[in-house]
Amino acid sequence: MADTPATTPNAKFKPRIFSGIQPSGGLTLGNYLGALKRFVEKQDEGIETIYCLVDLHAITVWQDPDALRRQTREAAAGFIAAGSTRKRSILFNQSQVSAHAELGWVFNCVARMGWMNRMTQWKDKTAGKDAEKASLGLFAYPSLMAADILLYHATHVPVGEDQRQHLELTRDIATKFNHDYGVDFFPITEPVIEGAATRVMSLRDGTRKMSKSDPSDASRINLTDDADTIAKKIRKAKTDAEPLPETMDGLADRPEAKNLVNIYAALAGMTQAEVLGDYAGQGFGVFKPRLADLAVEKLSPITTRMQDLMQDPAEIDRILGAGADRADAIAQPILKRTLEIAGMIRSR
Repeated sequence: MADTPATTPNAKFKPRIFSGIQPSGGLTLGNYLGALKRFVEKQDEGIETIYCLVDLHAITVWQDPDALRRQTREAAAGFIAAGSTRKRSILFNQSQVSAHAELGWVFNCVARMGWMNRMTQWKDKTAGKDAEKASLGLFAYPSLMAADILLYHATHVPVGEDQRQHLELTRDIATKFNHDYGVDFFPITEPVIEGAATRVMSLRDGTRKMSKSDPSDASRINLTDDADTIAKKIRKAKTDAEPLPETMDGLADRPEAKNLVNIYAALAGMTQAEVLGDYAGQGFGVFKPRLADLAVEKLSPITTRMQDLMQDPAEIDRILGAGADRADAIAQPILKRTLEIAGMIRSR
């Protein structure tokens, strides 16, 4: 018998947030402000939060096994150091919950080739290259991402603008599955795109995203940087000679200035307008030292905690294992019901 559709989209589903981060190593200020900090803040909103280190996604391109293990533990340390707690969130690595791969296969059979071909990130990652040499996993990446989300009936997903298209695909897959089988089983997940610095830009070029792959270490703040290094990088960040304006409109053609204001706002928990209210008319000779002090205050404790955690990899593994057990307890009934809906016999 088909599930009875809810009259309001997602009304039948328990509010739940899911998000994942690739364990690609070299966590930066961009990862902290755009992901880790926001994820931790969601713990305080009374909604169940599930966070995943997506190591299955990582191997869509070749990974050195030892490096992948180290980077997965580093990403976990970043979550924990930023404030993620076992009492308020579930934290685990994707490969420990086999239901991700199982549901991913089901969704490979729901998604259409045309949908995948339109994915901007696929086009970007294969531009100028022989696409036939790319892995099938890289092509199907968005389908597995949909499985990551819908495996937990997540109703909301914090994402950056660069992942919005993938979440739209998740919604398409959920809609098609529900329609094809005459059920209202998967929620139509909503994106959560918010905050002053969901996309942190390079300290050397305000038009480019902050990235660990940038050849210049001065372009980014690493979560492993010590206090002196953080302060030095901010003081040397590229800016212009103009004072800060009274409104954000005045930063429209000043990408480096806008980036630093966004970073200050995100670190301080303020709006950009509030930051400009405090510093309008002042130059970067005043603003950058204040931002440096703020960044050191907020980031140094995280750096120290991450260093301590990385000295005890067994404890990180234990935390991830416990999180995987909790995640699996949610995932297995949803996977079982999915397969039953699709006509597969499940006696256990």
